Amino acid sequence: MVKMDGNNFIFFLTICVLSWRMELLKAQMVPAVYVFGDSLVDVGNNNFLPVSFAKANFPHNGVDFPTRKPTGRFCNGKNAADLLAEKLGLPSSPPYLSLSVNNITSHLTGASFASGGAGIFNSTDHVFGQAIPLSNQVDDFVSLNKILMKLGSSAAQNHTSKSLFAFVIGSNDLFDYFGSPNLRKQNTPQQYVDLMVTTLKQQLMRLYAVGARRFFLGGVGAIGCIPVERVKNKSHGCNAEHNFWAVEYNDGLKAMLNELKSKLRGFYYSFFDTYGIMQTITQNASTYGFNEVEAACCGLGELRAIVPCLPFVTQCSNRTDHMFWDLYHPTEATTGIVVDTLFDGPSRYCVPINVRQLVSG
Repeated sequence: MVKMDGNNFIFFLTICVLSWRMELLKAQMVPAVYVFGDSLVDVGNNNFLPVSFAKANFPHNGVDFPTRKPTGRFCNGKNAADLLAEKLGLPSSPPYLSLSVNNITSHLTGASFASGGAGIFNSTDHVFGQAIPLSNQVDDFVSLNKILMKLGSSAAQNHTSKSLFAFVIGSNDLFDYFGSPNLRKQNTPQQYVDLMVTTLKQQLMRLYAVGARRFFLGGVGAIGCIPVERVKNKSHGCNAEHNFWAVEYNDGLKAMLNELKSKLRGFYYSFFDTYGIMQTITQNASTYGFNEVEAACCGLGELRAIVPCLPFVTQCSNRTDHMFWDLYHPTEATTGIVVDTLFDGPSRYCVPINVRQLVSG
């Protein structure tokens, strides 16, 4: 029997890990996907936050998840982070807070830093209790990237540059603004969305500086048309002001991304028009298999949007024909359409390219 000292064992382990990675790469489109954002892509990070009110680790969340158990996803089943990973040939990126940071193999195929209630700004967590704002999410990846360097500088740089960095964030910042008289006194809506774009740009550049090169950014959806907004209108119509500023933010985000591409060597991106696809689904509901695009599936009261999705409330029997799972979040059925479109969709929604094209280039 051959004995190994510590250095030989580490070398042997590194070779095994790299060999394992080479086999996986045959089926994967990218080495890893790293997810940043809010509750639309949180896969359980908030389960580890002691004082957060933005949690989904209780029924009826997860009723259609493979385990049929709540996981911390704000959905009846899989969310966009899960479905995107599947498209890429990867397992779902685990919540970063669940990982052993020093264990390289636990995050080689990705990690999710997303947190329910999070925003581009650090102020959104006062609405939902404790959350992990975007700046802290990026801090966590920077720390993780230092661990990845144990693979060797060249291998780590190759890994990071070819991995996908996915962002779904911004809705909570707009909710925060429209719900805060103080913020409205400090900034006009245009100033505020411009600041959102500038602040997000800073975080993208931080990731670029440590080797990230491929970015997916989902625009803010039609937040004025979610159940919690419709229920405030006697006619159950959308909140036009909220929708208007979502579009303004998205336009600013697209312009910023185009600017970064022109200035940063090797910077590639795909922007997805979440707002546009949501409007298309709403206006053509039956074509997409939906019978209900206004009310939530899980909740109580008018449009099931007065009381949120808690264990004691009722849920609809057919989740596949509802656009919304709860008063804020889409069902897995809706999310599936969104992810199919962002991955293979046309330039009407994917600017300048879709995700398949982004990771194939």
